[in-house]
Amino acid sequence: MLDVIKLMPDSVANQIAAGEVIQRPASAVKELMENALDAGATQIDLVVKDAGKALIMVIDNGCGMSETDARMCFERHATSKITCAEDLFAIRTMGFRGEALASIAAIAQVELKTRRKEDEVGVRIINEGSVVKEQTLVPMQPGTTFSIKNLFFNVPARRNFLKSPQAEMRHIVEEFTRVTLINPEVGFTLTSDGKELYHLYPGSLKQRIMGLFGSNYEEKLLPVHQDSERVSIHGFIVKAEYAKKTRGEQYFFVNKRFIKHAYLHHAIENAFLEMIPKDSFPGYFLNIEVDPADIDVNIHPTKAEVNFLDTKLVYAVLHAAVRKAIGQHNLSPTIDFSESPDLNIDFGEVSKNARPLVVPEVGFDASYNPFKAMQSNQDVKPQWNDFSQHRPKASGDWRQLYGERTDLPINKIGEEEEKVVDDPCQYIQVNQSYIVTTVKSGLLVIDQQLAHSRVLFEKYLKQMESHSGVSQQELFPQAMSLHPNDASLLKEIMPELEAIGFVLEQVNPTTFMINGTPADSAGCNAVELVEKILENHKINRSDLQLDRKLELAKTLSAQLSIKAQTRLTEKEMQNLVDQLFACNVAEVAPNGKKIFVIMSLEDIKGRFG
Repeated sequence: MLDVIKLMPDSVANQIAAGEVIQRPASAVKELMENALDAGATQIDLVVKDAGKALIMVIDNGCGMSETDARMCFERHATSKITCAEDLFAIRTMGFRGEALASIAAIAQVELKTRRKEDEVGVRIINEGSVVKEQTLVPMQPGTTFSIKNLFFNVPARRNFLKSPQAEMRHIVEEFTRVTLINPEVGFTLTSDGKELYHLYPGSLKQRIMGLFGSNYEEKLLPVHQDSERVSIHGFIVKAEYAKKTRGEQYFFVNKRFIKHAYLHHAIENAFLEMIPKDSFPGYFLNIEVDPADIDVNIHPTKAEVNFLDTKLVYAVLHAAVRKAIGQHNLSPTIDFSESPDLNIDFGEVSKNARPLVVPEVGFDASYNPFKAMQSNQDVKPQWNDFSQHRPKASGDWRQLYGERTDLPINKIGEEEEKVVDDPCQYIQVNQSYIVTTVKSGLLVIDQQLAHSRVLFEKYLKQMESHSGVSQQELFPQAMSLHPNDASLLKEIMPELEAIGFVLEQVNPTTFMINGTPADSAGCNAVELVEKILENHKINRSDLQLDRKLELAKTLSAQLSIKAQTRLTEKEMQNLVDQLFACNVAEVAPNGKKIFVIMSLEDIKGRFG
């Protein structure tokens, strides 16, 4: 029998590795920018075309490479950062495995130009599909320029799975943000299809946050500083009053490497407990410094996850640091006894400048007689008797306690009740949450919030199809500053929003004015409503079963439907029931829950045995 196990060609092995490391254009952007930082660059320029599908170019002024290193960098597992296994536990650079450039070269057409400061000329290498096509010497400035053209040109199946240019560009901007945020001492630019989106100058972390998210963040940030023997935490949190309905400004870094960590995120949420609404999210930009030996960054191909040697310790220090920052800036109730004016009293020998002790006095009129007016005028009743008309009479009649009619003879009450039951226009609201009315087979119990949600859901779908939404103009238009990715997302769904009554105006790349909202949104916070729409869109956009219109109608109907514990008049109840049963699907709410139940007469009789 012939042997069946064979070694894969390097080109195939590199393509498999590329599938893990380079998932989309943003992955290549991340790897190249991190390489530039490891090279000691102080200025990094990123240029993309067609959301990275046509071109990704990263230009840096770092240390550059020799001719031999330039050729070796495309070899798999070729790295300058690891010489033995122990080095894995002392890593402070961004890249270290030596997989990125080999993976990129396996699935793209790559041009590398690089020069060291001590060299007179640089070297230019063209690599296509892991095959070196050309190597020449070129004149250039010290540093390195990587150009990636036609990503996935030889893996068409992977290219077909890429999202729209807008979606892929959002991923690129997010990777750009993560890298630039934690390296404020380095200058960066981002140019897309010839248009410069960002020009970030070297500065402080606060200046970098303002450069990325807007100058209004200057008043939103609180500094966080906590140094301990094993863990140090530095950065900023966003004040509680600026918490948003959408996730966005939540950035954790460990030793300047971006990570995702749900457990540490819980530490932040717990620190803000009872300060922000449950459906809002705290913002933070925090770097956690630990000994590299206390973490393992080699557990995920993109290194976005880490393992801590003592996660509970990091949690405790992080939680304490955030609570301390909140307390120091008077965001939580504190009592500073050292500043209390009552504690400045000198109880020793009273000096000339000391505040004298004064015995408090209470003034009163000893001749005042509260019953004097009653004695002089018997017609004047005591004030408490004025409430006697509101107190129920102690007649022992239980019907009065429950609001029953007592003007009917006892033998006629049953007849009156039968008349009410037979009248289909009589509605009862139970607990200000449920509408109860009669049907031929028994009692119909409707959840008012779910019913209104179904009515609005179908209404918004029709409006989006016919562009017939009614808008109410905002008396004072509201400005809304968004994360660049959220701004791109809002611009993408703006046609659907305008079709149902929103009037939005983009005043700059990340700021929108809300000039009008749907007519059903009276009394609703317009900014919070749009933020909730964006958050739900980000959560559900990976669900292939939900198209954009269904998702938007579902979100709006949930946000704008009348809530439980809302009192309705009988006419409002009747209108809601009429609108519900005019819907195409009256039985089920957009979230899949039952809208109403029918208690049959047999069920009711069974309750009484």
